[in-house]
Amino acid sequence: MKKKLLFVFNPKSGKGLIKDHLVNIVDIMTKAGYMITIYPTQSQGDAIRKVRKKAKKYDLVVCCGGDGTLDEVVTGMEQSDVNVPIGYIPAGSTNDFANSLGIPKDMEKAAETAVLGNPFPCDVGSFNNDTFVYVAAFGLFTEVSYQTSQQMKNILGHAAYILEGAKHIMDITSYRMKVMHDDEEIEDEFIYGMVTNSLSVGGFKGISGPDVLLDDGLFEVTLIKMPKNPIELNKILGGLTNRENDNELIYSFKTNELHITSDEEVPWTLDGEFGGAHSDLTIKNLNKQITIMC
Repeated sequence: MKKKLLFVFNPKSGKGLIKDHLVNIVDIMTKAGYMITIYPTQSQGDAIRKVRKKAKKYDLVVCCGGDGTLDEVVTGMEQSDVNVPIGYIPAGSTNDFANSLGIPKDMEKAAETAVLGNPFPCDVGSFNNDTFVYVAAFGLFTEVSYQTSQQMKNILGHAAYILEGAKHIMDITSYRMKVMHDDEEIEDEFIYGMVTNSLSVGGFKGISGPDVLLDDGLFEVTLIKMPKNPIELNKILGGLTNRENDNELIYSFKTNELHITSDEEVPWTLDGEFGGAHSDLTIKNLNKQITIMC
């Protein structure tokens, strides 16, 4: 009896890049011995609903799109209460998680990895009642990484992140927050924060720190304090560029769970998509909760 594969793809990701590869991708899946159901997403949240309802009927779920599409498929899998392996064919602009997993950028090669690769039990994040794959973030730089062109990133690296962020300096919004983790409490005014499980964020490698493992049950957390003057601002930018661990303006730590409260609702992004505004948050690492084909 043939194995069953659900192929969910976002036809708009990467300027519709999949249209030129769809036939070859389906052929690769067929040759791997799968009976395929193809489903192009119709709207935001569509992949969540499809995977939640149908995942248990399949041996493998493969998605094609950007990090947001992968986020929806993983969320749907979490809500389905089954752990069917997920294959990922990246077609977005940043594809941070695929890069962290070593999934090829070439779509046909990524399709081969999806159906012939090795299953890797991977951590994901619980964000109150939501799920994220590799990053939850708030504040100043939240949208910067997605506004910076890939060409600029390739040429300037971390400097591109900082230059783009500098354009927003006059619009800095800070948030008074209390962050609790591992019997420690931090209370301060922050302009940016990220909770990550990835080797790169927004296309920048190394920005989440050293010794990152995707299956260790730990997040890498970065919180940036509100600078009081231009000298402190320069120190923050330098700390982001050089990943200094002794910068008193940047909190960096690893944890499996944190609780964040604030007086006002703070807007967050999850894997580059809007994750709502929250004043009371519990973020947990779900160790080896999903299986990705690598």
